[in-house]
Amino acid sequence: MSNQQSLAIAARFDRLPPSRTVWTMVMLISLGGVFEFYDLFFTGYVAPGMVQSGLFKPESLGFFSALAPIAVAGFGTFVFATFAGLWLGTLVFGFVADRFGRRFIFTWSLIWYVVCTAIMAFQHSGLALNIWRLIAGIGIGVELVTIDSYISELIPSGERGRAYAINQFITFSVVPVVAFLAFILKGTQLFGLEYWRVVILIGSLGAVFVWIIRRNVPESPRWLARQGRVDEAERIVADIERRVEAEKGIKLPPPKAIGNEVEGVGSFSEIFGPLYIKRTVLLSIFNMAQVIGFYGFAAWVPTLLVARGVHITSSLMYAFIIAIANPFGPLLGTLFADKIERKTQICGGLLIMGIVIALFSQASAPPVLIVLGVLFTLAANVMSYAYHGYQAELFPTRIRARAVGFVYSWSRLAAAFAGLAIGVLLHKYGVPGVAIFIAAAMVIGICMILLGPSTKGRALESISH
Repeated sequence: MSNQQSLAIAARFDRLPPSRTVWTMVMLISLGGVFEFYDLFFTGYVAPGMVQSGLFKPESLGFFSALAPIAVAGFGTFVFATFAGLWLGTLVFGFVADRFGRRFIFTWSLIWYVVCTAIMAFQHSGLALNIWRLIAGIGIGVELVTIDSYISELIPSGERGRAYAINQFITFSVVPVVAFLAFILKGTQLFGLEYWRVVILIGSLGAVFVWIIRRNVPESPRWLARQGRVDEAERIVADIERRVEAEKGIKLPPPKAIGNEVEGVGSFSEIFGPLYIKRTVLLSIFNMAQVIGFYGFAAWVPTLLVARGVHITSSLMYAFIIAIANPFGPLLGTLFADKIERKTQICGGLLIMGIVIALFSQASAPPVLIVLGVLFTLAANVMSYAYHGYQAELFPTRIRARAVGFVYSWSRLAAAFAGLAIGVLLHKYGVPGVAIFIAAAMVIGICMILLGPSTKGRALESISH
């Protein structure tokens, strides 16, 4: 397959105007990301019910009890299994979307999650619960890598930023939903099941519904073209073009040349080759840094509020108010996602996060703490949608999923141990110690992104140079 044929397919995509046809695909794909966030955020809300069930006593944990020497015990083993699964999914299995296609892996990783999570909901020992949690996490990790690659390849270059903002708005909208479900179901025995099992099963049932909806999302024509399946890519692009022309009532202009994409072997080793090693290292370090602020604050906000003098009951209510802000960061980003350079958005978000956490560590009045918590959440989620798009843009189609999987895997690994570090710092140095830790990580993240290339308005193929 010639490079010119692949570039011709890409050029036809990049000249598409904003349309309901394209944005429908973005929204359907984004629904897959809902379940990663549902899965991550239900953890804190189901914890009391799981612990009350006696599932995390040492005798119930089997070999997971061996994690006690590194301060991972009780319910902490469930959190550890969560991030271990996500880490394996992104690092070890990130390549599968490059090998088998975006749509194929997109669909089957969701089925993997549904089956494993449903099985997990009926386990009666900490050992079995953690094992199925880890296995389910692998499917979610693969899903997220595939979503990032999928969206970048289906969206014209001038709309990629907004597409990721919409994607994250949809996924973050589930956070207050999880909190609400756990609140209204707590203490109930629906169908004879403990409430935490019902919360888990709801995620599985919703995923089945979304899988049915998304069967009509096409394979990535960019990926098909790179695999030599040009006829299939041509049919998909032609169908999208026809639908866009009918919807807009226009005749599409001729595609413009977008430059050549650097050729390569399309193997895992290529991300460590001379063309991409710098990007791989920068993004790996960045992912370890950003997650310290992103999940470090989100997971610990009730505890941090208590440490600032807020009563435990009030802290849960305040944390819920702060959680409601999650979808509004990406929604705000839709106003400037493609007008401001991606690097600027990421660095701006990290800078605000660092400043706000410093102010949070010194505040004590509940209204001030809530406002600062909301500002931190908004900045974190602007940073989040921007970097998800940015890291997918920096690698060519042939290795995009495996590269994104590798660099993103470091955030999963760092998240598992950042929680332990924050717990130690909070115990020894209070909220100011945690604030210094998060702020320092934000500075490191900014330095890494500043060293990367600019991507605003550029075709994916030209960015790979």
